[in-house]
Amino acid sequence: MRLQNKVAIVTGGAKGLGQAMSELFAKHGAKVIAVDMMDLTYSHPDVEFYKLNVANSDDVAKFGEYVFTKYGKADILVNNAGITRDAMTRKMTDEQFDLVISVNLKGVFNMTRVFGPKMEEAGYGSIINISSVVGVYGNIGQANYAASKAGVIGMTKSWAKEFARKGANVRCNAIAPGYIMTDMMKTVPEDLLKKFAELTMLKRLGQPHEIADAALYLASDEASYVTGQVLEVNGGMRL
Repeated sequence: MRLQNKVAIVTGGAKGLGQAMSELFAKHGAKVIAVDMMDLTYSHPDVEFYKLNVANSDDVAKFGEYVFTKYGKADILVNNAGITRDAMTRKMTDEQFDLVISVNLKGVFNMTRVFGPKMEEAGYGSIINISSVVGVYGNIGQANYAASKAGVIGMTKSWAKEFARKGANVRCNAIAPGYIMTDMMKTVPEDLLKKFAELTMLKRLGQPHEIADAALYLASDEASYVTGQVLEVNGGMRL
């Protein structure tokens, strides 16, 4: 029970990586609020659902009020919500670019702006931002997504300094997953999946539980001296 009596918030918690992290955190004793625009695809007695668009700063502020009124604290924040709108740069529309930045980057800022300072006041907290291998190495046809995920890494390093500057035990780290077999990846043609697997040193794609395990480590006291880091969980992939 590595998260006993902790309150954890997981954005993008309806399925995929968010589901894996929410269920694992709950298994280890946390009360989890899974935030998403779509309903949960699973049920767990210690996972509560809250419908929220993280890109809407007013709604995020109201969500913060709800959390602190009901639970009195937030120990763990996982900024996992994200979308893709892929296109080659010459064909990418303003809408495609702006929407990805709004959800993937501004959404992370909105959530952390509410919960980070509260953690600093409480003197304790763990913020985990889900970036991507694409945010580290870039990728063709994903300039908007790469920019958003690289920006998440920059904010992670800034917040690690900012929220601990007065001595608070608030840690902020990022996880940069490689290609993980979520429902989204199951729509990719088999030949491309094999190509992605060959790009890794382990010659396979990742599973959601492997990202959840990394998040559990960063959320727990076992990572008490880890902050400002980017943990690449990608099987040794290089794009």
